[in-house]
Amino acid sequence: MKEHFQLTTADILKRKHFEKSIVIAGEEGIHRIVKWVHVVEVTSIRNLLNGNELILSTGVAWKDNVDLFVSMVKEFIENNAAGLCLEMGTYMSEVPAEVIDLANDHHFPIIVFQKEVPFVEITQDIHSVIINQQYQKISDLENYSQSLNKRLLTIETYEDILQFIFSALDVQIIFRLKNQEYEFVPEISRHEQISIIAKLQEAKTQPYGHIASTPIFLFGQEYAELVVYSKDIPISEYDSLILDRTATALAQHLLRDLFVEEKKRVEEFEWLRGWLDGEHSLEDIYEYLVENGIKPKTSDVAVIITKLIPVKEKLSQDVTYLKLLFRSVFEQNGFAVFFVEKRNEITFILLNNRTKKNLKERIKKAIESIQDSEFIRQQTSAKLIIAAGKFIQSLSEVHKSYQTAKETLRIQQKMTNKQIYHFYEDLHLYRLISQMSRHTDLHELASEYLQPVIQYDQQYNGKLLETLKAYLECNGSKQETSNKLFIVRQTLYHRLHKLENLLGEDFMEHEKRVAIEFMLLVHDYLSASQFKKANQAL
Repeated sequence: MKEHFQLTTADILKRKHFEKSIVIAGEEGIHRIVKWVHVVEVTSIRNLLNGNELILSTGVAWKDNVDLFVSMVKEFIENNAAGLCLEMGTYMSEVPAEVIDLANDHHFPIIVFQKEVPFVEITQDIHSVIINQQYQKISDLENYSQSLNKRLLTIETYEDILQFIFSALDVQIIFRLKNQEYEFVPEISRHEQISIIAKLQEAKTQPYGHIASTPIFLFGQEYAELVVYSKDIPISEYDSLILDRTATALAQHLLRDLFVEEKKRVEEFEWLRGWLDGEHSLEDIYEYLVENGIKPKTSDVAVIITKLIPVKEKLSQDVTYLKLLFRSVFEQNGFAVFFVEKRNEITFILLNNRTKKNLKERIKKAIESIQDSEFIRQQTSAKLIIAAGKFIQSLSEVHKSYQTAKETLRIQQKMTNKQIYHFYEDLHLYRLISQMSRHTDLHELASEYLQPVIQYDQQYNGKLLETLKAYLECNGSKQETSNKLFIVRQTLYHRLHKLENLLGEDFMEHEKRVAIEFMLLVHDYLSASQFKKANQAL
């Protein structure tokens, strides 16, 4: 440690008026720090001591009472006094053995003057040293603070601040951002790190003079912790003040970094939103890509939207892991990845970084890898649905892929087929239904074809709608339909006869069959939409 001078009992023994003094007890404690001097000639001083005082006395208050003398020395020890200086000859001729034994047991220095000494001159001398010492501390502390504040203007990382406090104190510096590993300046072995961390944990429950720590708060929350550790010399008050000033500087620097990072994130978010909305020219887009170290090999691009449907409250951490997972997997499959997060949706812009044009195959492979990942299989706080827009061959038309990805997501949430992902180009009739829903009353249209069947099922639980779907999916094969529905052929014949009565004997003829199949999709689309609204209302 770069020791800032602290006056000790041993230092005082070298000063004027102490030339003929003798340490008669507690010699092992002569390195105690002295912060002030008191002249004591009373029988109780407990409420007047703050610790580290050197006591001067003639012993007049307890000269004839050994028990009182012992009691006084106990008070000095309990209040952490630096030592007791006794003038012998005037009122006392010797120090009782009980007092000497007590002082030796507690390493409490007892110093005797062989002749009368001027207490006033002693207190003036020692107080002048202490006051000058305090002034020097304040001056040095101010110089340190000014130097650190100047450096804050040019310091780029918090590691530079840690080096600065190390240079000032020459002790072990330990720093930790919340929920991260401890950092050590200077770097030490892993074994030494573990030993110091253990001492640091102990110091949080019981005082330990060789460690001082201070939390660093940002926005009212503990953001980091700064610690100094001295192996040989206890941490001084000056060291603690340096620690506090450094913690303040670190808080300012970390806050500035967060502000810059947040500003950059907001600017990037706004730029990417502009890209998704078609606001940037091709030249601007290429300039942005170059700034991000990307030289695209093609102009092929696709947008996918990942929606998280919360199951539990712990979603923020999942979103962070999910972004890392998606970026890693899609980059492995040849895409440069940009993303925009908004509420429970993450929009990914996937820029093809390979000469091959097989975007769909690689996106499917990436999504399936994500599905099979341990994180997705084990996490239960949210369910995922992924919607991929149409593939675009121009970076300035990303907005077209984005709009179709949003359309895919809307449709996907209304489909009974609840697989995790869909591509816009595979939705076919659902796209047509989505477009029709904006201009046509689909309920009325579907009812025109299916209402008799729906009413029959509601009245008799006849499962005719389920049978109709299966029969059409099996292309009119009665054996496949009965197997699919797990019913006997006779039951199927009975249901088909009911369907003929309700829909007409020609319901399997080509044009009518196509119309019914289409209306079954419309019915599923509307049913899913109504189910979603009901859940939202709950």
